Formats: sequence, C-alpha cells, structure tokens
Amino acid sequence: MLKYFTHWLLPIITLFIIAYLRLQDGYLTEVVRLNSFDYLQSTDPIVQSKDVIIVELDEKSIEQYGQWPWPRNVLADVVWKLREQGAGMIVMPILFSEPDSHGKDMDFIQNIAGNGVIIAQVGTTQTNKNAVPRGVAKIGDPLPWLFEWPGMLGPIELLGINADGVGVINIAPEIDGVVRRMPTIMRVGEETYPAIAVETIRVAMGAPSYQIKADETGVVAVRVPGYPIINTDEYGRIWLRYNNTFETVSVTGDLSAVAGKTVVLGLTIEGVGSTIATPKGTQYAHMPIAISLQSVFNGDNPIRSSMADFYELAFLIGIGLILILGARFTPYWAIAGGMVLITVGTVYGATYVYSTYGLLFDFTMPTAGAVLVGLHAIFNRFVLEFRQKQEIKKQFGGYASPTVVKMLQENPDIIKQGVKKEVSICFSDLRGFTPLGESFGDDVQGLTKIMNGYMDAITQPVLDADGMIIKYIGDASMHIHNAPIDDENHPKTAVQTGLDMLKAVELFNDKITAEGRPPVGMGAGINTGLGYIGEMGSTQRHSYDVLGDAVSTTARLESSCKAYGVLLIIGPETVRRTKDDFFYLKLDDLAVKGKTIGLDIYTVLHKSYPTQDRALHNQMHILYKGQMFKDAIKMCKKLKGKFEGHMDDYYDMWIGRCEYMASQKLPKDWNGVFIATTK
Repeated sequence: MLKYFTHWLLPIITLFIIAYLRLQDGYLTEVVRLNSFDYLQSTDPIVQSKDVIIVELDEKSIEQYGQWPWPRNVLADVVWKLREQGAGMIVMPILFSEPDSHGKDMDFIQNIAGNGVIIAQVGTTQTNKNAVPRGVAKIGDPLPWLFEWPGMLGPIELLGINADGVGVINIAPEIDGVVRRMPTIMRVGEETYPAIAVETIRVAMGAPSYQIKADETGVVAVRVPGYPIINTDEYGRIWLRYNNTFETVSVTGDLSAVAGKTVVLGLTIEGVGSTIATPKGTQYAHMPIAISLQSVFNGDNPIRSSMADFYELAFLIGIGLILILGARFTPYWAIAGGMVLITVGTVYGATYVYSTYGLLFDFTMPTAGAVLVGLHAIFNRFVLEFRQKQEIKKQFGGYASPTVVKMLQENPDIIKQGVKKEVSICFSDLRGFTPLGESFGDDVQGLTKIMNGYMDAITQPVLDADGMIIKYIGDASMHIHNAPIDDENHPKTAVQTGLDMLKAVELFNDKITAEGRPPVGMGAGINTGLGYIGEMGSTQRHSYDVLGDAVSTTARLESSCKAYGVLLIIGPETVRRTKDDFFYLKLDDLAVKGKTIGLDIYTVLHKSYPTQDRALHNQMHILYKGQMFKDAIKMCKKLKGKFEGHMDDYYDMWIGRCEYMASQKLPKDWNGVFIATTK
C-alpha cells in the first residue's frame, strides 16, 4: 500500500496543490502569468504606426511658449496649426478642470469647437465635478464589472460643452504596477464614462453614444455604431499591444507629418510629464493612450478568452497526470525528454496561438506544473525503485552474486514473472553433522557459528559462478544455474561449481579440525532439465523458487550419494552436455523413487585418470547387466584402490549388491535397472 501512496498519491497531491494555487491566483502566480504575456508580446514584429502620431510638448517648446502651464490661447494656436496641417482627431490627454489663469479660455474654446478635439477627464476619489457622461446602450448589465470611481473630475463647463469629445484618461496598472490593459469604460454610480480612445472613435464616427454588452461572466464587448466591435476582458479592459512605434514631432517643429493622422499631444516637459511602467520599460503617460488608439484602430488588441483559465487548468491537470503515469512506466530519459517537449511545446504553442490569433495563453503554470510534477513523480519513482532494490538486495544478497543482484534490481519483473526454462539444479546436504554436534555439547552458539561457516563455504562458489541459492533447508541447500541470469553453459557451470563446493568443504575442514573438531562431508546431486521459475508463495510470504520434475529428480540424486558412497551424483542430461569437460564414471541405471524408467547416473572426479581404469569400470557394469555377478565382484575388487581410493566405498557397495543379486531369482525381463524404494 505504501508504494502506491508513494508513487501515485503524492505526485497527484502535488499536482492538485499546483492547480489549487492557480485557482487561488495569488500575487506571485499572477505576476508570473503577466510576465509570460509580456514575453508573448516581445515576439511581435515592431510596426510603425500609420494612423497615430505624437506631437510632443517638449523642452524646445518651453523656449517658444514659456513655462508650463501655457495660456490656453497658446494651446488654441497649437490646435489651429495642427488643423492647418490636415490633422485628423486631436487627442489632448490634458485636464482642464480649472479656468485659465490668463483668461484665455474663450480663445481655446473657439478653436476646439467642431475641430475633432478630444480632451480629458479623470476618475477621482472626490465627488463629481463637471463630469461629462456619455449616452450608452446596454445589453445586459455591465455596471457590476466596470471600474468604479467615487467621482469624476471633468473640464470646466464651457470646455465640456464645446469640446467634440471628453474621455477618461485613467490607467489601470496590474498587480505589479505595470500598465498592460486600459479600461474602455468606467463608472461613477449609475453613470458610465468612455475612455479617451473609445471617445475618439465615437467622435470620428459622429455617433452620439456607444454600446456595451455584458453577460453573466462580465463585459463582452464595446462598440461604437458604425465601427467594428472592440473585444474586452470581463472588466471592460483591452490588452495593449506594445509592438507599435509612433512618429514623434515637436510642437515647435515641422508638423506636416500630422496630415490625415490622429494626433496625441504628449507632455514630455521635464518635471511636468508623468511616467508609467510598461512591458517596454518606463514611458510617458500618453503612450498607453496612443497604443490603445492604435490597437482599437487595428482591431488586433490581444484577447484573453473568458475560458482561458479553465483551459489552462485542464491542460495543467492533463499533462500532470500523463507525466505521473509516464514516470511509472517509461524510462527516465523518456520522462525527461517528455518534460522538455511539454515545456518547449507549450511555450511554442502559446506563441503560435498568440501570433496567429492574438490569444493570450498562460504557459507558465502548465510548464511549471509539468516540471514540478514530473520531477516529483521521477523522484518518487527513484525512491520506490531504490526501496525495491534494497528489498531485492536484502532478499537475494546472501543468495546470489552481486552481478545477479544488480540484474534483479534493474529488472525486478524477472522475479515476479514466472517462466519455464531449462536450468541446472543442485541439491547439497551436510554429512557428519552428528559427531560435529556432539563435539559442541551444550554450546549451541558455537555450533551455530560453525554451521554458518559451513554454509558460507559452500555458498561462495555458487555466488562466484552467478548461481542462485534457492533455499537453505537446515544443513541442506538448493541452487540453480541459468536463472535468473542467463548462462548458456549452465550444465558445465553447475558441475564445476559442485567440484568447487567440495574443495571449499575441504578448506573448511582444515580450519575446524585445527580447532579439534571432527571433519564434515558433503553430498550433492546435479541435474539439468526444465523448471518453472518465479516468485512463489502467499501474499504475506513468498520467495523465488523453482518447481518441476527435474527438481524432484535432483533431490533424489542427492539423497542417493550416501548409498553409492560418492560425493556427487550427476544426471544424464548434464553429463551428455559436459562429457568432454569432466572425468565421469557411470554409477548405475537408477529409477529414483516414483519412477519406473531408469536414468544413467554418474559421478565426477576432480581430475582425469588412466583410460584403462575407466575401461575396467565400464566392464564391471557390463558384467553386472549380463548377470555375471561373480565376475563383476572380482572386477570391483580389482578396481578398489584405483582413482586414488575415491571410489572404494562405491565398489564395496557394488560388491554387496552383486552378492545379493546372485542370491536372487531374477525375472526374465530384468534389465539391470535399480529401482529405489526410498528418497
């Protein structure tokens, strides 16, 4: 249960924490998202505006007209010059809330009346003063969504009446203080007031009012009759596209460039002109007005869909779940590559959607979520696999070589998936335990230590050969070759390992006899055949094991060692595949318990002996099968002492058998196969 919690639940919790943070949309989340929109806009090609020009009230103009604020007859003269040069709309984002101190208001009023001049008003925290509302046709109820001011400060009454348009110049910086959006409509109480850009369009179209549409999700669009719809966000704002540059001329310079263009008067006099923060850096306050005008003219202002948050959240959760699943079932490099592809693909996709359709898509949270969830899932998988490797090491460290353990750690499914495979099996058992145990008396700890030493001795050759210890059963053991690690020469490996185990027992005996303990021996059976291999047992307790007829046959071969007076008994398939590698002597045609068909069984000696001795040995078996038992007995006696005496106990056993068989009346179909009646 813990592994499922570790791998599945924790990354999912991480994913939903990120999703929750996105839903909460805190300061950091919003700032990061807004900066991603800045990046998208940075990919826009820079375009020189053909519709809007900025006429600066700059330092040079101070030399000609004196210190700011200028008498309004001077501004009247500026308007007249602009009209003479063929200017279109003249946008003056300047507040005329007080009468001219020089008494020149009428000069200004005469020059702006009917000349397409739009002047400013501004939302304040004070009560209304000379505010100029504009008629509006409402579809739905936009008021709850609009930016609201307690009051609106407008121009002096005569200016408000005679100006062709009066528009609001308030900006709406984002949470980080950067101006990216401009309100198109604002409200004071039940009255609505258009921004100066919308008011300019209204004047240009000669419309008496404008229209605003809203639904349950907020403001949808603003429209001036006869002009294309202006898409807004839910609060009636438009995104500014900062890719436009504007030709700029001084009010005291050549004004011929204003012909046919909308003019924005920009106050750049040092210490007078105010500045704001924009994605393009600090700019004068008239720049967002110029950009909003151009965006409205082009109809290409960026759009943020009302469903964008939902799509981004769904995308975040979707790729997060994909990465969690992927991190469980695919290689690490694939997940890392997937994270890179998702990140790059998301950024590219957002850039493509923006450049093609003008849609703003926040790629930061999906990419951040992909990275964080992906890394968490990978880390959890690493932890899970590390724990699994440690469990495998704990389970098999004493039963398999480091090579095998490493392979199992890298491929744990090898353990869990059952396979049918040819293996070479070895059963071994301790000989001489009783006298050894009696030598320790009541010293159980000492005996345990000695026994552990014995098991260590016979185990090491198995591990050195990359065999797998299947189980220890008291003072007996079982191991296999060719599983789980492949060994195409496993019969040879098994026989050599058996010989190495005997050598290890000899070295062990040298040690314990030096301590005054009686020596021990080992008997082993080795056989090659098919086995059913895998993790077997209950859900509470299981182990790596092998089953099959070859296994039971091998166990019976081992149990026959004592009867035949040999240390190793090798099955026929093993001998057939290794006959050129070792010195074998046939022991018998044996039908192990539970079988009726005999097996040629052999023993293996640690080195080769004269050919004539092996020939005599084989002749003895021929004599036995020919029921010439007395001759077989003579041959056995002749063979005693051969093979350095290693086979003497075997020949004594065979003499006894021949004497017994000679006393029996054998059936006509007797074939010399010895049928075992015990294990």
